[in-house]
Amino acid sequence: MSLHPTLQPYADAWTHSIDAISELVQPLVEGEWNRRTPCPGWSVRDVVSHVIGLDCEMLGDPRPIHTLPRDLFHVTNEYQRYMEMQVDVRRHHTAPEMTSELEYVIIRRNRQLRNESRDPGHKVRGHVGTELTLEEAMRNHAFNVWVHEQDLRAALGRPGNLDSPGAHIARDVLLAALPRLVAEDAGAPRSSAIVIDVHGPVEFLRTIRVDIQGRGTLETAPALGPAATLTLDWETYVRLACGRVTPEAVADRVKAEGDPQLTGAILRNFTVTP
Repeated sequence: MSLHPTLQPYADAWTHSIDAISELVQPLVEGEWNRRTPCPGWSVRDVVSHVIGLDCEMLGDPRPIHTLPRDLFHVTNEYQRYMEMQVDVRRHHTAPEMTSELEYVIIRRNRQLRNESRDPGHKVRGHVGTELTLEEAMRNHAFNVWVHEQDLRAALGRPGNLDSPGAHIARDVLLAALPRLVAEDAGAPRSSAIVIDVHGPVEFLRTIRVDIQGRGTLETAPALGPAATLTLDWETYVRLACGRVTPEAVADRVKAEGDPQLTGAILRNFTVTP
């Protein structure tokens, strides 16, 4: 047996992004690994360490036994402590150690994917002791690795791949969170519609309708007389939704129409990633 067709897009997206990351970091000199990225608190080395750690978890490797320092300002909850473990354990690794481990993990993951015969619904280990389906794990992983590819590109001044296979996975992951974000987190009025219009390398227009019970649903049909409309480019959408920038920092790149209190609440609650 081979990889289930449902899982192939996620494997393709991961492959595209991880190869891009490998190409980006291979020529870096030691000092460049310390550059800050848009990911709060993390350098280039930290982001690559995180990506390596994510793939080790997909491989089922045991997690490192390590004690975190107490002065990590960006670590404020249990989920972040969980994620920081794979990062901090590699903080003093040299550039050759980082690239060698990355390449070895890529080889192992490629072998795993070639031999993957499990059903998409098969239950696997998730983060912080959770359990999820193989399909959910692979989708989340493809999304995460693409987002971190973009973090590295921003830090290294090497923009690109905003319309790659991983970008389209990211679009679907981020859109799936919009109904909750708008209806619950931002408290959009019942029986209202909010339009999100995104342009650029990945384009889409979506309407979030909030019903009389306050539940949100995502639709492709445009709304007549929406309570609010947000128009922005794809890169800004990703940076906001992944917590890489504040709404204030990109105010000039977001066109907000309609109820200003509602658009402000949506933008304040726009972050999807933990």
